[in-house]
Amino acid sequence: MQSTSVPARREVTPLELFFDLVYVFAIGQLSHQLLAHPTWTGAAQTLVLYLAVYAAWAYTTWAVTLVPAEDPRTRRMLLTVMLLGLFMNAAIPRAFGDAGWVFVVTFLLIHLGRTVWLLGVGLDRRDQEHWCRVLVWFAAAAPFWLTGAAADGGARLVWWAVATLIELAGTWTAHPLPGRRLNSRQVDFAGGHLLERGRLFMIIAFGEAILTTGTALTTAPYEPMTLLTSSVALAGTVALFWLFFSRSEHIVHHYERTEDPIRAGRSGVYSLMASVAGMIAAAAGDERVIAHPAHHAGITTNLLLFGGPALFIGAQTWHGRTLFDDLPRARLVALSALVIGCAVTSTAPAYLAAVVAAAIVLTLAAVEERRPSGDSTAKPISPGRPRP
Repeated sequence: MQSTSVPARREVTPLELFFDLVYVFAIGQLSHQLLAHPTWTGAAQTLVLYLAVYAAWAYTTWAVTLVPAEDPRTRRMLLTVMLLGLFMNAAIPRAFGDAGWVFVVTFLLIHLGRTVWLLGVGLDRRDQEHWCRVLVWFAAAAPFWLTGAAADGGARLVWWAVATLIELAGTWTAHPLPGRRLNSRQVDFAGGHLLERGRLFMIIAFGEAILTTGTALTTAPYEPMTLLTSSVALAGTVALFWLFFSRSEHIVHHYERTEDPIRAGRSGVYSLMASVAGMIAAAAGDERVIAHPAHHAGITTNLLLFGGPALFIGAQTWHGRTLFDDLPRARLVALSALVIGCAVTSTAPAYLAAVVAAAIVLTLAAVEERRPSGDSTAKPISPGRPRP
């Protein structure tokens, strides 16, 4: 069997961008799911569904990083996953109702089918052995997904949460089995391609945030308060966009020269997962404020308005810390300010809470704008240092 070794940098193909369009739909579905069920149970349901959807995207993207999209076999796999993903994502609003089986069956067909496909395309020995372990972990979680689909009400959430935790544990630990573990250093891997796919996926999340704001604007009365809340929502989204992309070239350079691109890629996948979740939450909070600007913010709206950006900034801060041993003080201050702002504005009008949340993010963006790109304590973790 021939190795599917790939170069460090590779252009993202139109088919990969086309594939991502299914997840524009998914992110919109998840945002509306959260808005339709603004409770702790609703948030937990949305989180479980989001983690499944993100896993379907992330593992497929990783597979295409190993086997380029120019390969006809990969094109067929992507189109198949895209078709199944359309039905999976369409089932999101009713996944905890009458569409549970549709969601689970399509998800498992994507997850297990793509992994089996990957094992048959001619990976090198190290990758082949690793993806065999991945399949074992996915198979271990599958009974919990199926049992949950057969259950009703809260039991379904419990079973699916257990399945999600099994898969997250496998992903976080690189799918170990007794006596067998991934040693990713010095492995040929197109980390730059994976990074670019992640950045493009983040643009999808930002696009959904803009779409959510625009949709809320079309249904709100045209008056000064609507103009204020929509402008605040857009300003906050722009600030988060800047925080994500302003120093991304620094990360690109790290991916190009690191001796462990798989470790860097895994870190990027984790941080992207949390960042997109933060964007979904923030967009849902903005829509609630635009619809009801004078209502008391309350804990639900504030957790979305402040918790979404906090999750986004926290994930990016952790990613920088992992790659460069860099922990910017300004981001720690901003995270603290978001926590305090969430607490002190819960009884304030929703528009005021939105203004405070956006002001914190905008201030952080302004502070980092003044920080010269070369004036950083960020240094790539040296090869001889212990790695997490």
